[in-house]
Amino acid sequence: MKYGFFDDAKKEYVITTPTTPYPWINYLGSQEFFSLISNTAGGYSFYKDAKLRRITRFRYNNVPLDLGGGRYYYLYDNGDFWSPGWAPARKELDRYECRHGMGYTKISGKRNDIETEVTFFVPLNYNGEVHKVVVKNTGDKKKEVKLFSFIEWCLWNAQDDQTNFQRNFNTGEVEIKGSVIYHKTEYKERRDHYAFFSVNAPIEGFDSDRESFIGTYNGFENPQVVAAGKSNNSVADGWSPIASHCLAISLEPGETKEFVFILGYVENPLEEKWESKNVINKKKAEDMIAKFSDGAAVDKALDELAAYWDGLLSKYTIVSKDDKLNRMVNIWNQYQCMVTFNLSRSASYFESGIGRGMGFRDSNQDLLGFLHQIPDRARERIIDLASTQLEDGGAYHQYQPLTKRGNDEIGGNFNDDPLWLILAVVAYIKETGDYTILDVKTPFDNDESKATPLSDHIKRSFDHVINNVGPHGLPLIGRADWNDCLNLNCFSMEPGESFQTTTSKDGRVAESVMIAGMFVYIGKEYAKLMEKIGNQAEADRANKEVSKMKDIIMEHGFDGEWFLRAYDDFGKKVGSNENEEGKIFIESQGLCIMGGCGIEDGKAIKTLDAVEERLGTKYGLVLNNPAFTKYYVEYGEISTYPAGYKENAGIFCHNNAWIMCAEAVVGRGDKAFDYYTRIAPAYTEEYSEIHRMEPYVYSQMVAGKDAGRFGEAKNSWLTGTASWNFVAISQFILGIIPEYDGLMVNPAIPASWDGYQVTRLFRGDILKITIKNPNHVSAGVSKMTVDGKEISGNIVPVFGDGMEHEVEVILG
Repeated sequence: MKYGFFDDAKKEYVITTPTTPYPWINYLGSQEFFSLISNTAGGYSFYKDAKLRRITRFRYNNVPLDLGGGRYYYLYDNGDFWSPGWAPARKELDRYECRHGMGYTKISGKRNDIETEVTFFVPLNYNGEVHKVVVKNTGDKKKEVKLFSFIEWCLWNAQDDQTNFQRNFNTGEVEIKGSVIYHKTEYKERRDHYAFFSVNAPIEGFDSDRESFIGTYNGFENPQVVAAGKSNNSVADGWSPIASHCLAISLEPGETKEFVFILGYVENPLEEKWESKNVINKKKAEDMIAKFSDGAAVDKALDELAAYWDGLLSKYTIVSKDDKLNRMVNIWNQYQCMVTFNLSRSASYFESGIGRGMGFRDSNQDLLGFLHQIPDRARERIIDLASTQLEDGGAYHQYQPLTKRGNDEIGGNFNDDPLWLILAVVAYIKETGDYTILDVKTPFDNDESKATPLSDHIKRSFDHVINNVGPHGLPLIGRADWNDCLNLNCFSMEPGESFQTTTSKDGRVAESVMIAGMFVYIGKEYAKLMEKIGNQAEADRANKEVSKMKDIIMEHGFDGEWFLRAYDDFGKKVGSNENEEGKIFIESQGLCIMGGCGIEDGKAIKTLDAVEERLGTKYGLVLNNPAFTKYYVEYGEISTYPAGYKENAGIFCHNNAWIMCAEAVVGRGDKAFDYYTRIAPAYTEEYSEIHRMEPYVYSQMVAGKDAGRFGEAKNSWLTGTASWNFVAISQFILGIIPEYDGLMVNPAIPASWDGYQVTRLFRGDILKITIKNPNHVSAGVSKMTVDGKEISGNIVPVFGDGMEHEVEVILG
């Protein structure tokens, strides 16, 4: 069952009912000001950091669903009132539509001959959210209506709403000037920032106190002010500040009027704190408001936003016979990758924005999906991430985006983390050819006195693995590897003991075959990089360690039909046919084969056949099988989940991509693409009532075959699934791969395909690559011509002329 449709020409998903299976959201903003907005205008806004600079309030896990706050509008029409986005008033509409586009959302509703359309977006280089509200009388009689706006201010640190709201109830302050409501709570305390909500028209009334507007025992669906059709002109003094305008609108038959509302944030330099006692300096806000004084200015900004996204998305495009593939590659997957760049895992409808901040492992992997779009900002992100690294090569697992400081509460000791930094740096250099990043002096733990070149950071990342190995020579897992819930050391901890002490020196010996596979895959890339920069001694050392680890994997990490997952702290196998439950895990199968393990002797093919047989479902590959049905103290959190959910045999869409990549490595393009279509959002649209999450972006997890709700997704948008699936389809399957000396073409596609065309911007050159498959093979390049001339090999050289070049590739 569908709840909307793709409008590929406009790069929009069009939702045709407000009652989607779950709120289907979009993200606004691309620099510093960000917003989450649902298909009924729920959500919230923040500046840089969803915890420390939350602008508007939102209540998670709310009942009714998605009525926890938003940017709400109400139309009052002769005693009747309703909302153009259906919520929060939830009155039946004659027509409803939501269009989620690239960085904007347009919601429209019609009732009793009044049609209202609201376009929400964050303009480029602007710390505010703009709402263009259009009200039209579609009837044959004159209408006198009132438009009420509503947002609820947050008190800056969003965690205070959960922990210290007794204080918040005494600090709320506002200031009203004309049609602008200023929120200055904490301005007196911090004296450098405030927010505002404005409209470009005279107002009949306003409210800034929530209780006065809604009523003590009312909800967003029936605010007493709206029901009465008249504002109270309340001025907040403590309690819960809000901002609401009331506009009286007179409309002749067929007449349209439009208004511009702005929700903005201002941070003043220290010398501009106060105009006078307890009065904020409004100049910056007034300048921001003046910039969008009318609808024409808004339309221009929307055009600029569209051009911005067209530019980003044009850097990798495909033309194929599969519309679903085209829309995923050309639009939605790349768009989601950019959103994960901005937000990592911090703020979604499943992450509150309060706890996680930016993830080290997460953000390094996210970079793989967007660096071709914004290489300069990718470079900055790499330095930010490396700056949180610890001197031993480990890393803080998370850091706060506003302060860029590591999270001491979570700490480090996730032993896969360091390797992802190497992969990010290698990918950046291959994409850009910029080796100078290796020379950037980068601190450890944000201590500038400990700064060393980035090349030293990635060396320490490499050495962190070989300095922390267990009795089989496999890498120690530490607190956990990629699978945060596989806690093979946690059972042996003493009361009060910290995870941070879990190293090779304290006797804990749990080992990760997954990290070993990562080390072989990423270590080879590290060795190639060292060779490229002329450090042959380091390249030789690295290759020696990689070769050694590969031998160890094949001796101690292969279980006969597939790769083990780990050894626990007792030295017992995890992910073995010898186990009662959890006999096979997905992670090590993909990464070991991506690293080249088992390719020559057929063990890789044997492994991948076992993956399909034991992990395969119609909705994707489950993480492990059989699912755990009881608690295993030696495995930790993974066995606390019910069978089929999350890490306990759920379908983790993130590491499904590693199996796609592994299938491509062994040349089985049919299987690689088959797995791709099982989880790619555009292919799940037909069963949205089961999947429930947005049919235009990936979710982290889909309930597995052991779950009561098999096929249902959770945790959409902010997931490494986005970047890894883009890597899987764009590089491993379609086969357009950045390399140090050019762009490699090495597809692994379904044999039935006749071909396709990819246009790729690479180091300033525009490469139009036409793949032809006359012999209907899955892999292998038999001939390549560039600008009509045949070349040897399958790497398109870097021209550096900024021109367009025609590349033709014949598979065979």
